[in-house]
Amino acid sequence: MVNYYLRRLARIPVTILAVATLTFGLIRLLPGGPFTQLRIQLLRRGVPIEQVNARIQALQNIQPDAPLWRQYIGYIIGVFQGNLGESISLGDPVASILARAAPWTIFLVVTSTVLMFIIGVLIGALQAYWEGSPFDKLSSSASIFVMSVPYYIFAVVLLYYLAYGQGWFPSQNPAARGIENTLSLEYLISVLRHGALPIISFTIGGIGSTALNMRGNSIQILGKDYVEVARLRGLSDGRIATRYVAKNAILPMYTGLLLLIGFRLGGTVVLEEIFNYPGLGYYLIAGINSNDYPLMMGAFLVITVTLVIAVFVADMTYSFIDPRISTGESDAF
Repeated sequence: MVNYYLRRLARIPVTILAVATLTFGLIRLLPGGPFTQLRIQLLRRGVPIEQVNARIQALQNIQPDAPLWRQYIGYIIGVFQGNLGESISLGDPVASILARAAPWTIFLVVTSTVLMFIIGVLIGALQAYWEGSPFDKLSSSASIFVMSVPYYIFAVVLLYYLAYGQGWFPSQNPAARGIENTLSLEYLISVLRHGALPIISFTIGGIGSTALNMRGNSIQILGKDYVEVARLRGLSDGRIATRYVAKNAILPMYTGLLLLIGFRLGGTVVLEEIFNYPGLGYYLIAGINSNDYPLMMGAFLVITVTLVIAVFVADMTYSFIDPRISTGESDAF
């Protein structure tokens, strides 16, 4: 078992290395290359030509005229040291920019995913319990419809009607300007109002698939022999639903939930752009639009590494959630 956990833990730096290598290579496949674009931007900003290379090295922690392999080693060392360079457009270290942005993205993703999971599980359990009823048919159709519509469509509709049309919610920023960033009731209410529409959009977009998964798992569990035995023993429907059906139907969805949190981080790129919400996705788009390569590479790397960590946590904890899973014995690395 110890070897199992060690192998899984060793995959994290290997995967981060692979992602950083991929990022390093993709950026250099862009037309003209990153250094050509950086030189043009710096010259337009009035940086003397003899200082351009030194400025690029400071921005990206890479010597632009060095051989490619030396550039790669310098970049990888910087990544593992937490040095992601300096943003061209914002003038601050990329690591500090992303550190300020990450809590807002985590807030959106975790809150919306938890709400989506709770609501979806409840709806799916009711669909299975009343299988074939008008409620099941109507809610299943609604779940399929919600699942087939991209979340950003809900975001645009909510933004247009509730923010611009009715003025009930703000349309940008994580909190109202002028409110001090403290744990005061006024600040918390402002954060919730500004994050309400992105959270609702993200929540609605995932309820359908969660409900259908729960419905399918619950129907499968309802046909098991131990459920029939529980009924013959005279156990109440409530106890059967919670102790036997719900518990075993939710277990297969646990890994998917953690993986979904990681994948939804990438989904915030569009969501944060729609609501002008300064999270990781917002700064990734900002870096692309302004040819800010350090910011672009840093945001992409952080989002991907977070997904890797989510996969690791799911892999490590699933055997504790479901003791029926054997750790390591069936693993082939």
